[in-house]
Amino acid sequence: MKYTFWNNKGGTGKSSLAFQTISEYAIQNPTKKILAIDLCPQANLSELFMGGLLNNGGRNLNNLTTQSLTRTIGGYFQDRLSNPFNTPNINPNNYLSNPNSVHSIIPDNIDLIAGDRIVELQANSISALSITQIPGVDTYLKIIDWLNDLIDAANTLNNYDAIFIDTNPSFAIYTQIGLAAADRIIAPVMADDSSRRALRNIFSLVYGINLPSAIYNQYAFNNKLANGNRVLPKLHLVVKNRLTQYMGPASAYASVLQSIDSDLNLVLASNPNFFTFSNLSDGLAGVRDFQTTGVVAFAEATPFSRLTTGVHNIFGANTQIQQANLTNCIDSINEIVNKL
Repeated sequence: MKYTFWNNKGGTGKSSLAFQTISEYAIQNPTKKILAIDLCPQANLSELFMGGLLNNGGRNLNNLTTQSLTRTIGGYFQDRLSNPFNTPNINPNNYLSNPNSVHSIIPDNIDLIAGDRIVELQANSISALSITQIPGVDTYLKIIDWLNDLIDAANTLNNYDAIFIDTNPSFAIYTQIGLAAADRIIAPVMADDSSRRALRNIFSLVYGINLPSAIYNQYAFNNKLANGNRVLPKLHLVVKNRLTQYMGPASAYASVLQSIDSDLNLVLASNPNFFTFSNLSDGLAGVRDFQTTGVVAFAEATPFSRLTTGVHNIFGANTQIQQANLTNCIDSINEIVNKL
């Protein structure tokens, strides 16, 4: 199964949730092979897997690029740019890394195709190639299949049981490549109106619902994939992130979250084929703010279930993790993992 973490809005905690969810899934399934793919140019997920702020994550990530090899998604895209419309003989080992080799607290059954800032620079070239006119060739589908080609090669080598893709909030061409490779979407939202609008954008951008004009239909992602007999990813889980204990039933926050539920129910009733669930409760998860526990976990790049209570020295300051708060974080991630 291939999951992508995506919403058309930044700041929803997407990469943080992805890191904890993928790590915990791997911990709970030690005999399964997991592949994490970072398609976000910021490469935050990759830096976490490679060690985070306190364990040389940035340096370890930079070390994946040498004069002879760029072991990242950007390196793969760069290799495809010279022969974009034919599937080459792909050696996935040129792009795969194992985070456990540099950051031992990460489960060793996770492989990584790391993110790369160069993807943002490559985007214009990739977009231009996708609209190139070649008789008898659907150039958009050839480009949109790039990640599928890499996944197929990696699966031939390692036979992954689960694949997780982290994406950029924008609907750039590299995000479309990620979505086209996924079976299911995990969409983090927050209790704000911009998250609600972003969720509506998922329905428009991915599924073509409520487009402002029929003129957009021929350019729509869903129609382009349908023309090539490709299957759209289904919305699998909406994660209400960074909830707090102060959200009472009469709060403005609760009102926004209820509006998000209403929007989901409307689309679920009219287009059930776009979802993996039939009851809204099955497609929702709630995550309270990770607070101090989250600060420590992400600074140390540590899965919650492997984090210790007590004092942690973070940038010269002693920070205390209480068991109750850690348990809350673990329970929140377990709720997501249990719904995969």
